[in-house]
Amino acid sequence: MTPETPETPGTPETTAANALTAAWARTVTAGTVLSGAGVHPLLHLLATAASGPARDELLAVAPAPLALPSSAAVRTAIGLWPRADVPLTPSWRSLVAGVLTGDQAPLDAWAASRTGGLIPRLPAPVDDATLLLLGSALAVTTTWDEPFDEGLLWPLEGPWRSRQLVGLTRFHAVPGPLKVVSPAGGRPLTTVTVRGSDDIDVVLLLGEPGVAPGDVLAAGIETPRTGPDRVDGPGVQVGRGWQPPGLYLTVPRFTVSADHDLLAHADLFGLRAATDHTRGHFPGLSPWPLAVSHGTQAATATFTARGFEAAAVSVLELLAGGAPTGDNEQVHVTFDRPFGFLAEHRPTGLVLFAGWVDEPTPWEPEVLVVSY
Repeated sequence: MTPETPETPGTPETTAANALTAAWARTVTAGTVLSGAGVHPLLHLLATAASGPARDELLAVAPAPLALPSSAAVRTAIGLWPRADVPLTPSWRSLVAGVLTGDQAPLDAWAASRTGGLIPRLPAPVDDATLLLLGSALAVTTTWDEPFDEGLLWPLEGPWRSRQLVGLTRFHAVPGPLKVVSPAGGRPLTTVTVRGSDDIDVVLLLGEPGVAPGDVLAAGIETPRTGPDRVDGPGVQVGRGWQPPGLYLTVPRFTVSADHDLLAHADLFGLRAATDHTRGHFPGLSPWPLAVSHGTQAATATFTARGFEAAAVSVLELLAGGAPTGDNEQVHVTFDRPFGFLAEHRPTGLVLFAGWVDEPTPWEPEVLVVSY
């Protein structure tokens, strides 16, 4: 029910999925992580079975099937769990991963196995009224092509002033990973791309103080990282000294996790009409009248010295109805206050995860001896 040919950069499918992620990210106000790419396939699948206003709304958000990346770094899965007495149309039977029995353990086992244990449970409030669950799992694991060094990051100003954090540092002989961009009608945004050893990049985003988290994330997704090289962005300092010329990057280690209620933004996901319990909306799925009752996502992401890993499980539930001086130029970029990040599939530009970091990993001796 999804295309098997890989996408190319700039396809309508990638554009639509990134637009969904940007719209969702714009609502962010604090530390979190989310995956529009994890929800998009569910929305399009429901659209293929829907009728009336529900179909129109879902297709406006997810007009075409999204081919998620197929690589060693990305794992994806879709599962369907109907109650035993709920009939399915033939095209949906191949997605059945199990039958709803009231036992949560098989659902949690599916989520854990499909995400390598990163998401240990299926975030679904299953009860006697639940007729059907449709879920997706998306997991990303990559190692850096060059590891970071770990040390102490001790910000002297800003929201993290005087906090002792686990700092990750790395040197680049050329400033290529750094791009300062100017979003349409906005203020400068500093972006640094950390390249994974496979086909995943993590893009760090630092806006000017006072810019809302959602605006930083949406601008990072929507603004092309092209144009002339600039070193006049937030968090960027240029100086001269004895160290080799190049880019010196410092970022705190972090882990962020979040649970999301998709129906809190029903219009954003094209789910407003589908939640009308006075009628059925999905004749292509089952002859029984079905409506969406819950939409949830559990997500997590971790950035360490050696790599990055993130996972999301999304579910739609249906029921009835100072140093020595020198002359070498160094560019220092330090993420020492809240910042955003994106995990992108390098060949297609698909944003797999977006998140905001406002609570980085504190400096503790036992943290530094744990390997990734």
